[in-house]
Amino acid sequence: MAAGNPHAPTNPSGLRQSITAGSYGSIDSGLSSSPDQPGTGYFDRRHSAGPSRPNPTEATSLLDSALDFREHEHVHDGPCDHGTFSPRPTSPRSFFGGSGSARHGDSAAQSESEAEPATGGASAPAEGQNNAPRQRRPKTWAARMRSKKMSTSRDLAERHGIRDNALMYMSYYMPVLVWAREYSWSYFKGDFVAALTVAGMYVPMALSLADNLAHVPPINGLYSFVFNPFIYALLGSCPAMVIGPEAAGSLLVGTVIKGSVDKGEGGDNDAILHARICGIVAGLAGAMVLIAGVARLGFLDSVLSRPFLRGFISAIGAVIAVDQLIPELGLQKLAEEARVGHASSVDKLWFILGNLDKAHTLTFTVAATSFVVIMVCREIKRRLQPRYPGVAYIPDRFLVVVLSAFLTYYFEWDKAGVAVLGKVEAASGHSFTFRWPFKWSNMVYIREATSTAFLIALLGFFESSVAAKSLGGASFAEIQLSPNRELVALGVANIVGGCFMSLPGFGGYGRSKVNRSTGGRTPMSSIILSGLTLLCITFCLPYLYYLPKPVLSSLISVVAWSLIEECPHDISFFLKIHAWNELGLMLTILLTTIFFSLTFGMAIGVFLSLLQVIRHATRPRIQILGRIPGTNRFENAEANPDRLEFIEGCLIVKIPEPLTFANTGELKTRLRRLELYGTSMAHPALPRLRREDSNRNIIFDIHGVTGLDGSGAQVLEEIVRDYRQRGVRIFFSRVPSRDSKVGRTLIRSGIMDLAGGDDHFVNDVSEALKLSEVEEGGEGVLN
Repeated sequence: MAAGNPHAPTNPSGLRQSITAGSYGSIDSGLSSSPDQPGTGYFDRRHSAGPSRPNPTEATSLLDSALDFREHEHVHDGPCDHGTFSPRPTSPRSFFGGSGSARHGDSAAQSESEAEPATGGASAPAEGQNNAPRQRRPKTWAARMRSKKMSTSRDLAERHGIRDNALMYMSYYMPVLVWAREYSWSYFKGDFVAALTVAGMYVPMALSLADNLAHVPPINGLYSFVFNPFIYALLGSCPAMVIGPEAAGSLLVGTVIKGSVDKGEGGDNDAILHARICGIVAGLAGAMVLIAGVARLGFLDSVLSRPFLRGFISAIGAVIAVDQLIPELGLQKLAEEARVGHASSVDKLWFILGNLDKAHTLTFTVAATSFVVIMVCREIKRRLQPRYPGVAYIPDRFLVVVLSAFLTYYFEWDKAGVAVLGKVEAASGHSFTFRWPFKWSNMVYIREATSTAFLIALLGFFESSVAAKSLGGASFAEIQLSPNRELVALGVANIVGGCFMSLPGFGGYGRSKVNRSTGGRTPMSSIILSGLTLLCITFCLPYLYYLPKPVLSSLISVVAWSLIEECPHDISFFLKIHAWNELGLMLTILLTTIFFSLTFGMAIGVFLSLLQVIRHATRPRIQILGRIPGTNRFENAEANPDRLEFIEGCLIVKIPEPLTFANTGELKTRLRRLELYGTSMAHPALPRLRREDSNRNIIFDIHGVTGLDGSGAQVLEEIVRDYRQRGVRIFFSRVPSRDSKVGRTLIRSGIMDLAGGDDHFVNDVSEALKLSEVEEGGEGVLN
């Protein structure tokens, strides 16, 4: 035993670095500098500056005060010109408000006398320095409305000489104020050609989606290309994205309309009621998206897993393909008589197979020819576009629509039994009739449509988010892509569209890619598209009379094919990596949708996806750490049990995530399993494998605990209290800073006092090991 050191442990551990009470003060700036000068705690040591700053460890932060705009104290008189690394006082303020020595029982006078040399004893201000007290200006209303980010941005703007005003923030939330100033006529040609190309390809598609899938008047599909792109051009953060109706959303609108018909709330031919329900669904979806944007819920596109979305979209493709076979075979009237229009896809398939001999030959020929021509043109474009980008300008679908309408008129196919679109007009007889979707008289339909509108909003935002992220690489006028602003833009667009009973409209990657590849660089292409659609509604509706419905069905079948064609690739990928859970989810959604209904498949898929999210969020990810031999580095002992060494008498637990009400429910159980077995993978039926004295010291590495709510703090306090009552020493390493919310919560909850005070909060795990051995040695001598 070293002379003059009566409290040294007799047998220091071979794994922990032995430390004696005499050398105790040399650890990282000293846990206790000398018998006459008490040490400072963890939070004080962590934030001390100047020569007394500890050596870098795994807990050393790179940017301690990156945005600290407060005036710092100087270590000497006069102006300080040493830059970022200017010397600072060696005795910083304590975490508790005084100096570090005051916390250990010294008087306030001593604390003040110790702090005086740090300022050089100069209480008077430097020469030429204005010592008049700063008068705080009263806060204006606009200043009170500022968020914390805006306040930080204001400070940054002042430092860099940038004018901080309301227009800057308004321009961020209304991008039209930015890109309108940057727009020039040199962009107009590309925007006009792109808008004309998109209109030629997708305006006929809007007619088909409204008539065949949503079961509303075709003009309501055109409304989606009038209002939604225009509003999004003003508020959206992705300049190249084009908003419009989608197959999935249109089909879901059709399920709501079919449900109302089944309940006797209207007939199959009640166009006015169907248009009203369409507007209600679009308005509800828009309101949900808008509320999510205001609440900053832009992360919601990650709630639904990729297998769910792929399975559900593939199921929608299968449902659409089966639905379109009936009009493509000319069996529409027979299906209405047999009342299979509202049946499941399996029932419709049995109906089609049982009535193939009654199919209308000319109708099937027109539909099949249109489908083959469009698919061939699609494949030719895909192969030629890398070498000849100009092929993207060819509006193949528009040409098929125009040619089929002309042939129907010329050869009078309508008199031969081919169904035509007929007169296209609004259900009320007047175009652009305004109907507020949230009237009290619509409450019955609102209750029935809420769940479907929620899924439309979720799927629409997910597809829009994927399209925006894919297109956002080359942004016009440096507009920054923001999920929350996207939610606001999509929500406002659909609410406005819902007021005019349009189909729900969201971003689509296909038409957005066509828009960009044909010259559309700015949101002006969306405004031009709105104008072209408005001209079509005003002047071209009479010329759509002879448009064959089988051709519209073939357009929808092409969309169904595109929804299904990616499914085999995902299935092969999941098979290759043995992802059986993902495959099971996809198969479950697909089968329930086909055999039962789209609504039931949707409910099952959402339930299983949310169940996975909840299970993942509520499962603690705590780890037991072991040391890499010969180093002070610690790793997950469960991942590498053979190459790590365990510390005698110590259990080192890493908590790599925020502690909230969601993931602290099983924290006690998981910790108890680590105590008993040394791993969280052991079955609880096993008897105890670790001795009781193996857990004399518990070290919590909480570097990853970036958040600690009330429930998490309460559970952690109960855990620490239980350990202390059992005589277990508790140490916390790599605690967040004293100014953080986590640091304040640890003190207010009493966790710091229970653990043994500020001295038990150390910089890293190795320091906690040294301190635990010192305390064990001291207790051994006293006993």
